[in-house]
Amino acid sequence: MAGGANFMNRVVSYLVNEVLVNSLANSRAFQRFAVRTSKRIEDISSIAAKKKEQLAEQMKDLSRNMDSFKNR
Repeated sequence: MAGGANFMNRVVSYLVNEVLVNSLANSRAFQRFAVRTSKRIEDISSIAAKKKEQLAEQMKDLSRNMDSFKNR
């Protein structure tokens, strides 16, 4: 008996997913949202990579300054 309910849940879930995926795939508004979101994530990733490089360089400079201070 429980197996039948599980099967029905999977069928309903599959149908809902198909309808949802197809409706989103054909939605111009969703496509624009997806493109804008993807572009923004790329921009944020690029900014984060630049900041990471800047921070690494600052840490190197700080380390060099600390070493020169110790050697005085």
